[in-house]
Amino acid sequence: MALARKGSRRIVVDGVEYRWRVSSKHWCCSHDPTTLGYAVEDAAHPGTTLVVDTGRPVVARPTETPAEVVLPREVAAGIRAALADGWTPRANGSPLVMGP
Repeated sequence: MALARKGSRRIVVDGVEYRWRVSSKHWCCSHDPTTLGYAVEDAAHPGTTLVVDTGRPVVARPTETPAEVVLPREVAAGIRAALADGWTPRANGSPLVMGP
């Protein structure tokens, strides 16, 4: 399933452009819905989506301020780790799920 362009952000890692989006809902797999995660895909040729569960709690109320946020450097590190583990973002397949 491709990420919606609306709400996604662009990131370039090692010369390749990706799109990513922070989400507390991972549509692809079962997980703890109280933890924050993000999804990443190749911007030019979306194929297999990378889903990373940070293990950090989701801020449920708008008045709460999160202790930590997902920063682009964390996303870049997650992409590099997934690529080292064999993630092939342009190939079709089930999402690759990485956890804390």
